[in-house]
Amino acid sequence: MMSAARLLARRLPSVANRPPTSGQIRSMGHAQSFHINTPDNRPETYFDFTEENYQRVNKILSKYPANYKQSAIIPLLDLAQRQHGGWLPVAAMDKVASIVEAAPSRVYEVASFYTMFNRTKVGKYFIQLCGTTPCMICGSEDIKKTIEKHLGIKNGETTKDGMFTLLEVECLGACANAPMVQLNDDYYECLTPKTTIELLEACKKGKPPVMGKWGSLPMNGQVSCEGPLGKTSLWEVPQPPKVDVERFKGGAVDPASVKAHMSY
Repeated sequence: MMSAARLLARRLPSVANRPPTSGQIRSMGHAQSFHINTPDNRPETYFDFTEENYQRVNKILSKYPANYKQSAIIPLLDLAQRQHGGWLPVAAMDKVASIVEAAPSRVYEVASFYTMFNRTKVGKYFIQLCGTTPCMICGSEDIKKTIEKHLGIKNGETTKDGMFTLLEVECLGACANAPMVQLNDDYYECLTPKTTIELLEACKKGKPPVMGKWGSLPMNGQVSCEGPLGKTSLWEVPQPPKVDVERFKGGAVDPASVKAHMSY
């Protein structure tokens, strides 16, 4: 009797070679877990860190014991991706594996698991559009249609000039300021079709809007997650509860008063 693993292996090629339909393009977990050679992404393609980035490599490695170099896989992959224009060729993964003295497969499994790593080429501006429920009910579909119409691409595609890639993804954790996009590292929130076009045009000029004080930029003029009335609370720094420094003296804690000892 043929094993389940061998049966699965027989089925995989037909699945891998099947072209995706438009309804399948959504980053709900991660991209394809297998590598397909392309002219600019082959194991023999040259990749090495720059001299400046090797200094960063050494700084990253210094954070871990010598026998735990593999702990540096994620930050080294991130460094390689940033050096290589926002995506990771297989040669860059092999370089990281060599540096941390791990089998290449150990690095591949990390790169294929985390959605922060792009194993295929993306545009200079990688637009990740949140399409989960809070953003959807606040108009993310309109934002997606605006981007697609303005750039002439569909979800999962890259513009011909290599400037923009659009991908609808799951929750990016900015629900209070929906709808929003993550543009490379930055969050642009509270979008409308009008402000979305303004954002795209600014990027075309190489001048994306600067992030706000709190590391994101609501495009409606508000500050961070403040509502339409502005800041209404937390005008002073909250004071911590008073704690009796002698409360554990002698090492005994009465279970009946544990909440008091925990300053509840």
